[in-house]
Amino acid sequence: MEKNPNSPYPANSNVQSPTDYKDYFIELGPMPLSGSYTRVLGGTTMHWEAKTPRMLPEDFKLLTHYGQGLDWPIEYQDLEPYYRKAEYEMGVCGDVDEQKQLGIEFPDGYVFPMEKLPPSYLDQKVIEKVNGTKVELYGTTHTLSFSTFPQARNGVPNPKYDAGNRFVPDGVTSVPPVQFGERCQGNANCVPICPVQAKYDARRTLGKAFATGRVHVLYQAVAYRVEYNHENGHISAIHYKHYENSNSSEYTTGIARGTLFVLATNAVENARLLLGSELPNTSGMIGRHLMDHPFTLAWALMPEVTGTMRGPLVTSGIGTFRKGDFRKLQSAFAVDIHNDGWGWATGSPKGEVEDAVDNKNKYGQELRQTLISRISRQLLLAFMCELLPEYGNRVTIDPRHKDKLGNYRPVINFNLPDYSRRTLAYTRKVSRVIFGRLGAEDFTNYDPKDPAYFEFEGEGYVYKGGNHFSGTHIMGTTRSNSVVDSYLRSWDHQNLYLVGAGSMPTIGSSNTTLTVAALSFRAAEQMLKELNSYNLQTSNLQTSNLQAI
Repeated sequence: MEKNPNSPYPANSNVQSPTDYKDYFIELGPMPLSGSYTRVLGGTTMHWEAKTPRMLPEDFKLLTHYGQGLDWPIEYQDLEPYYRKAEYEMGVCGDVDEQKQLGIEFPDGYVFPMEKLPPSYLDQKVIEKVNGTKVELYGTTHTLSFSTFPQARNGVPNPKYDAGNRFVPDGVTSVPPVQFGERCQGNANCVPICPVQAKYDARRTLGKAFATGRVHVLYQAVAYRVEYNHENGHISAIHYKHYENSNSSEYTTGIARGTLFVLATNAVENARLLLGSELPNTSGMIGRHLMDHPFTLAWALMPEVTGTMRGPLVTSGIGTFRKGDFRKLQSAFAVDIHNDGWGWATGSPKGEVEDAVDNKNKYGQELRQTLISRISRQLLLAFMCELLPEYGNRVTIDPRHKDKLGNYRPVINFNLPDYSRRTLAYTRKVSRVIFGRLGAEDFTNYDPKDPAYFEFEGEGYVYKGGNHFSGTHIMGTTRSNSVVDSYLRSWDHQNLYLVGAGSMPTIGSSNTTLTVAALSFRAAEQMLKELNSYNLQTSNLQTSNLQAI
């Protein structure tokens, strides 16, 4: 079986999950969106990498500062308290001082709930030779500097957290720890599944929600229509199809009614459901401004054994290019040092074993030594690049393309603007400088037959999808320039919230999950205010009716 993010989960033809370019998306191009997500309980946190950096303050004002993309209707400081809530809920480990050096702001005295994961041995060997290296970009000299990544991964609780009240993980992971969450053991195969459950996934939060007795889940059910009340402009129900098992497309239908509705099915699925429901769309922006983080990869062999395959997937990287005036001309990017070798780039170690046996006739002790020498020296650099909210990048639907339950499949129109292609090309120059400093043998090769191959200024490249699907129902200041307001509430439907990265107007150079969690906390506060107000109004109305009687 091919190892991919969805490989641990049984195929379900009734609720397909995209895996790279196959199976589910209808890709109309001109470039593939790529990437994947998982339609199971817990969503894509069931296979994510667990990096949790915050966005930079200037990421919220990309248009104002750099003349590119869009501005958010809120600023970093509006979201900062909710970042802290999210870091507590997810149990983030990291080093605040390192993040401050990248331009991220924190309240005085704040530390992450858990201490940072230490740099791997591979990190240390790269940092030893590369830290302080200078490169040029548009006539400006930039110095390469390294830091560890904040991660939603069990480490050592920070004794300084919350004025000395040591952080203690709660939820599902607290009992029994052997099954639901030991400390990170550095297995380097965290994706799809952490072998010791040190990595946060949404089941932790869901477990606490279920314990209240106020949360109910309808399994084997797929929403297919959002019902709109034309008289008051509110959403009145969600229609769903309930199937008996994944081997049959037979289903019954049902209706879920309520006072307030939340769609939280990711940027692609939210847009697909909204468009399929033919809801009012004043701005015309539902499905538009689709974004992801395209990655370029570069791989090489270090001159000595450097401990590849020790540590979680990623511990350290370069944040030098997350900010700067160059963003007026090309996108920001961050660099990961991968501890798991060339797997993402070449499928290693499978390919290494086949080459050693089939082409080099190695076996026994000689085969073992060959593999140790090759795999333990592998270095993979992953460059995660910002993508602008392009109006033409979008999710649409087409009655010709439906799944086995008769629901629309997402039709994707996607391309990379030169603003991002220019950065993807520049990362290759940076990788060559880094490999040169390390004395590493460069094995990077981009296949022209790859669907994600493109040429820029005479050289060919391939990008990988980051699985950070965003946009499609962006937030803004008015119903004419956005789909939702700053609390993720639909402009056209006051009792409908669209939660997730689909509401983000830009994505910067940080993984999206922590920002999604922070936005969700902010939106949830607003939802509770509205529900409390509704209950109060209902109570007053009932009292008034009693007095009249």
